[in-house]
This record gives sequence, C-alpha cells and structure tokens, in this order.
Amino acid sequence: MIQDAVRALAKAEVDLAAVASNVRAIAGVTRTPLMAVVKADAFGHGAAMVARAALDAGAAWLGVTSASEALALRRAGISAPTLSWLHRPDDEFDALVAADVDVGVSTPTHLRATAEAAHRLGVPAMVQLKADTGLSRNGAGGEHWAELVDRARSYEVEGSVRVRGVWSHLADADIPGSPVLRRQVARFEEVLGIARDAGLQPDLAHLANSAAALSAPTSRFDLCRIGLALYGVDPFGGSGPDRFGLHPAMTLRTSVVNVKRVPAGTGVSYGLSHVTTKRTTLALVPLGYADGLPRTAEGRAAVWLAGRRCPVVGRIAMDQCVVDAGDLPVTIGDPVVVFGPAQGDQPTVAEWAGWAGTNPNEILTGIGARVAREYLHEMVMI
Repeated sequence: MIQDAVRALAKAEVDLAAVASNVRAIAGVTRTPLMAVVKADAFGHGAAMVARAALDAGAAWLGVTSASEALALRRAGISAPTLSWLHRPDDEFDALVAADVDVGVSTPTHLRATAEAAHRLGVPAMVQLKADTGLSRNGAGGEHWAELVDRARSYEVEGSVRVRGVWSHLADADIPGSPVLRRQVARFEEVLGIARDAGLQPDLAHLANSAAALSAPTSRFDLCRIGLALYGVDPFGGSGPDRFGLHPAMTLRTSVVNVKRVPAGTGVSYGLSHVTTKRTTLALVPLGYADGLPRTAEGRAAVWLAGRRCPVVGRIAMDQCVVDAGDLPVTIGDPVVVFGPAQGDQPTVAEWAGWAGTNPNEILTGIGARVAREYLHEMVMI
C-alpha cells in the first residue's frame, strides 16, 4: 500500500517484514517481553502499520510519547497494551483512561490529574510511575520518588489508580561497558524496593532501551522498550552488517529530475559553495531539507545512482540537492536510493547521521510529510 503517493517526488519504502524480523531477532537475544516504541509516527515509519507488524511478531506492548499518539492507535483499532509517558498537566487524561491506555506518571501533579479523571469515569486508571535514576530528565528522583510512591499508594487504596509498572530511562546505554548504566541499574533496584516497601505491587519493572536490551542483561527486568532497533538500526552506531540480525525497515527512494553536463569551474547550488574541478554530469534530486535531508551533511553525503555512490555537492536546498555523477550515463528518471538496507554499497541511515553530525533517530523522524510511505509485505502473516 502507498500512502499519499500520487505525484509524490519521493517515497519511503517501509518493509513490515523487516520490522517483524527485528522483533523476533531482539526477542531471541533478550528472552524478555518487548515494548515496541512507535512514538513520533514510529520514527517516521507510520505508527499504526508498524504497531500491527510488531504485535503480530510477538511484541507485548506499545510505547508512545503523547496522549494524541496513544489515542490515534486506539482510533486505528489497535487495542494492545499501550503506555503514554509525556503529558501536559491539563492533558486528555479522561480520554486515556477511557481508552485503557497506561499513563506514565513522573510528578504528583500528573498523578492527581490521572486519579481525578479515573474518579470522574468511575474506573481505575492504570499508571506506571517513572523514576529518575540518573538521566535528569523526566521522572521523580531523590526524595520526590518516595513522595510520588506514597501518593500513588493512597490513590490505589481509594481505588482511583492501579500502579501497573515502575520504570526509568537510561542515559548512555549505547556506550559499551558504561559505569553510568551500572549505577542506573543499581538505583532502579533501589527505587523498586522503595515502591514495594510502600505497599505497591507493580506487575512490570522496565529500564532497558534498545542498546541495553541487546547488551546488558541486568537491565532487562520484566520488559524491554525497543525503539531504534525495531527499525533495524544498530543502536551502537554500526553502519554495516549487523551482529544482532537487524534489518533496516526504511529505504528512501526518488529519481533524477534534471541532468546537466557542465565544464570545470561550474559553481553549484546556493552560495556556489562547490565548484566542479573537471567536466562532469550533475543530476538534480528532488529531496531537500524540508524532506529530511540535513544541510549539515554538505560536502560528505552521497546517494546511490547508476550502480555506484555519487556525492551530494553544494548546499542542500529546501526541496532539492545536486549529485555529481561524474561520467556515468545518467538520464532523467533514473532511480536514486538516498539510504537503504545497505545492499551492495548503498548509503545507510547511520551513515547519513554521521555525515550530519547527529543520530539515526533524527534522520528517520525528519523524513517529511511530502515523502510518500509505501508499505511492503503488509499482507504477509508475520
């Protein structure tokens, strides 16, 4: 199926069989239930489509950031256990409780708002308390954790909430052997003890992200949250064949829309920051920074054209970029792979991240709405 592909200048192919394969590969390593993280429209892949593929392959939970993301999954007919973890104090807690979405709670303010929504609806809200174990972002830390736990226990006794889970997030699990990870695991065990001492009996404790799930057994607890690895990208930054058996799910494709044969000394794109050093062929590619190609990749990026890597030259513009095809016999309409599953020497999303000085997450989530999504293997029983 192609979404919004009519007259689209480019498409992102999303291989749902790859998503399913990644779930099974990760589960084979962790031997722990998995939460498929489909926030940010499944890292740009399409939340509902990826969620279904992941669930069919054995994922037990779905994870999203916002109430709107969780409710969109419910509207798509997806009823699987779902955790939503970042909310305004005046967010759609009534709708979350009514839709049987677990609410991630980091502060007494959010806990109270969730409990009040449950009271209005006459049903207990499922909550998962988040502890700050060292990331210094969301979650309750220090003495605030004990306060949050005590209040949660009070609401649980009165019947307005049920504490289903306790969780936290890691700061640098993608650094092998990190002492920070070990400290966070130890701190997480402490906050679990505090919760249990207060009378809470959570069904779930979860800490591991993709990197920790694949490399740190002590971090796995009852559930592992997989984000980047779900989409087939090595969370440790590798760009070649993956040791975990992951398969990139997205291939970004377009085609050449113009070709020019130019002499040496020709300036290219805004500011003429690139000047050709010899007679060459320039191919125009209809993708730019509005579509997710980072301007910071100038001078380093490449695409796959005519069976080889060709450098992107000059500044990446909003809607287009220029590729130096050398003496290759390029014509209008020739296919271009911007990044893909590393077939042959095709560029990968990890390489694009390196060229741009960022991470693959930013590249994937930045692929814009003008790029159509085409889903492969959606009818396969995974």
